[in-house]
Amino acid sequence: MTGNEWLAIGMVGGFFGFLVLGVPVAISLAISGLAFGIMGFGIGLFNLLPARVYGVVTNYTLLALPLFIFMGVMLEKSKLAEELIDVIGHAMGRLRGGMGLAIVIVGVLMGASSGVVGATVVTVGLLSLQPLINRGYDKGVASGVICASGTLGQIIPPSLVLILLADILGESVGTLFAAAMVPGLILAGMLGLYLVLLGIFKPDMVPAIPKAERDAMSTQQLLIKIAKVVVPPLALVFAVLGSIVGGIAAPTEAASMGALGALLLALFSGRLNFGVMRDVLHDTLITSAMVFFILICAQPFGLAFRGLGGEGLVHAMFEWVPGGDMGNLLFMMAVIFVLGFFLEWIEISYIALPMFLPVFLNSGIDMAWLAILVAMNLQTSFLTPPFGWALFFLKGVAPPSVSTVDIYRGVIPFIGIQALALILLFIFPELTSWLPNLIGW
Repeated sequence: MTGNEWLAIGMVGGFFGFLVLGVPVAISLAISGLAFGIMGFGIGLFNLLPARVYGVVTNYTLLALPLFIFMGVMLEKSKLAEELIDVIGHAMGRLRGGMGLAIVIVGVLMGASSGVVGATVVTVGLLSLQPLINRGYDKGVASGVICASGTLGQIIPPSLVLILLADILGESVGTLFAAAMVPGLILAGMLGLYLVLLGIFKPDMVPAIPKAERDAMSTQQLLIKIAKVVVPPLALVFAVLGSIVGGIAAPTEAASMGALGALLLALFSGRLNFGVMRDVLHDTLITSAMVFFILICAQPFGLAFRGLGGEGLVHAMFEWVPGGDMGNLLFMMAVIFVLGFFLEWIEISYIALPMFLPVFLNSGIDMAWLAILVAMNLQTSFLTPPFGWALFFLKGVAPPSVSTVDIYRGVIPFIGIQALALILLFIFPELTSWLPNLIGW
């Protein structure tokens, strides 16, 4: 190994060292990349850095990120998500496990609105964890279904993960959205089926809503609520995704219409005021700035890693893995799964995945299938104890009566469901290619 290759290894180690010391991710990326790059090549290596940063901030596809974030935050801050849970829960009130099913459905809608895992888990956790426990749900089941439903934003379009992966893998955003649709809905269906079976075989863990509470709202009132509360967000999601998948609008154009649609929904529901608008703009700015700051700080790290010969090291590492392309793919999935314990999806997408990507570019592997595998793998990692991000998000808003052990115990069956869905996706790549082929992409 050359001296520069040792520096590449030291740079990766330095990055993780900064993280352990509590340095923010973006700063860790920039410092380690600049320091080790200068040690190896001097300042000349970074002559391309301004062009790389300019490419990030002027990327038309990435403009969809703040617009989709605005759309999701508006639905959250205007309390439309809170009403969604209540109305769908009442609609399924007679069914054991019905409130859990309502949370899965809201998880799909929230995921399709913003794609921000932390926001969905925190929102659904704040709104529904204590009510579920009050209605007799097992603490573990209640925690598990909230965490699992919250992470659906990783795979359900318009996932922010898929937008970034499209940029990294050179695929169109519409193709990845179409490829993710079937696997995402299958996964949501598997979560719902588990809750229904739990209601049949262990009804005490997922009781139905008490009759007195159900009778407080007549059937006519419930239908009116569904028309007012459930149908508009559902129509908005279908309009946004349909326009992208159908080729009517580019992702950025559809995202702008989604942001406008969420604004109009909040306005016509009477929930839009100065305070809500201020909070929505503030949270959208903070989240968008965090994403783009990480993307910008990832540029010197990527330049230095490539310049120091890091890609050659990764190629050599994969040559040791038995099993050819499938063996390499399984190895990469295992590494990404472990990284998901420590890093957010943005860092994994823009730092780890580009290191591995050259190994697969000329292998004939479908990049859309690879992207959906990575997204679902990260989704599973975010659920897995002891380091899963979704578990930390929920614990931060859980009432004192819900312990960390309750949350860990509750997510285990849902991790099994995620793993089964991931295995099915690995065995049957057609799940990702069917819809894109159907619409001619």
